[in-house]
Amino acid sequence: MVNLHNINIERSILSSIIFNPTLFEEVSARLKPTDFYLPAHKNIFAAMITCEREELPIDEEFLKKVLNRDGNFDESVMLDILSTNPLTTVKAYTEEIKDKAVKRELVTLTGMINDSAIEKDLPAREAVDIIQQELYKITQESGEKEFREAAEMTHATIEHIKEMKAKGNTMITGLDVGFYNLNKFTTGFNNGDFVVIAARPSMGKTAFCLNIAGHCIDSNKGVAIFSLEMPAEQLMLRMLSAKTSIPLQNLKIGNLEDDEWTRLSDAVDEFSRKKFFVNDQGNINIHQVRAQLRKLKMKHPEISLCVIDYLQLMTGGGAGKERHLEVSEISRGLKLLARELDMPIIALSQLNRSLESRDDKRPMLSDLRESGAIEQDADIILFVYRGDIYKEREEKEREEKAKRDGKEYKSTFVKRPIEDAEIIIGKNRNGPIGTVEVVFHKSYTKFADKMAAEQSYIVSRIDMGSVSG
Repeated sequence: MVNLHNINIERSILSSIIFNPTLFEEVSARLKPTDFYLPAHKNIFAAMITCEREELPIDEEFLKKVLNRDGNFDESVMLDILSTNPLTTVKAYTEEIKDKAVKRELVTLTGMINDSAIEKDLPAREAVDIIQQELYKITQESGEKEFREAAEMTHATIEHIKEMKAKGNTMITGLDVGFYNLNKFTTGFNNGDFVVIAARPSMGKTAFCLNIAGHCIDSNKGVAIFSLEMPAEQLMLRMLSAKTSIPLQNLKIGNLEDDEWTRLSDAVDEFSRKKFFVNDQGNINIHQVRAQLRKLKMKHPEISLCVIDYLQLMTGGGAGKERHLEVSEISRGLKLLARELDMPIIALSQLNRSLESRDDKRPMLSDLRESGAIEQDADIILFVYRGDIYKEREEKEREEKAKRDGKEYKSTFVKRPIEDAEIIIGKNRNGPIGTVEVVFHKSYTKFADKMAAEQSYIVSRIDMGSVSG
């Protein structure tokens, strides 16, 4: 039977660090305290981490002090370590400890499989989801997090502040979404954020989301998209149109000038080298999204953004649930997945028709369709609004009414190739709410910031002092 621990190697590693503390950084980059089998060894390695964090020497005296403070000092174990010859190189021995630790975790996982599938008799889909989640934790070396102590949290917070200072006080702490004023409101989409982008049909929520994805791809960030409504080829056409400024309609029929073919070829070559993945399976549930995204993230850790288009087309885990409960399960599942994978997840959402009856048709949180859980779970909620959609519709209605009444009607509405648009921030858990003005290039299905001279906020719609809970 394979031995799943090696006390001598653990002892040698700890001895090597005490005699040569410069090795600690190399070892701690690969190991955590729970990777050690002997409890006393776990405590000593944890004490080393404390000494390093508190900028204390990693030596016998300070380790003893820290261990005594926590009631974990074992003199006989420390003597065994100090009497062990230190290693000249620790890489192979570190990997050996990690290998045995992972195998112990896998043995524990087999017990969990038996418990989930047989003892607790969980539904197969639920059992598979639990097991996949645990397997992802093992492969990501994350383990199960326990309570974090104040000393560790404050240290991590100060390090974060120093890191932000080193960036030159930039306003972006998360993923740059490609829109200056939106970045200013949100500081970018941060890891663990669940972002909902909602709009009525034809407002351009998919286009807006693809513009964000395209900017991330241009910044060499990996992007995964679950496209439940649109085949991957159509989605790719939109992204190519936005990137090349070739009208989408011309791309669809291949009506291109020579210079446009060159731009298209260059864009295709560039996209083909990026980490960009699309799942266009039309019918997918929250369990499948979790399983496939975990698998993709394990294979490609550089994936930095996931987009789901759109939330109402997803199904929950089981049959027979009322739809609002199913949407609640999906919403909560996506938020937890964003936290687990430490990346932002964007979900597109439809809005209720009720806003169409209002004079001011700008969306608000109460217009979110099917479930209040979306509002509760989301960290950021954005609404896409293009006033010209309603102006054109109203103008057509007046024209039709005039025809029915036998009257002549001259339309004053002018279709513009570039429309004004608004991104309304309805919720921002860690920042202000308000409205960002952008423009929409209809031919290219592309949203963009206004020119610097025109950049402005709608002051009457912003409350810089409020933070949504």
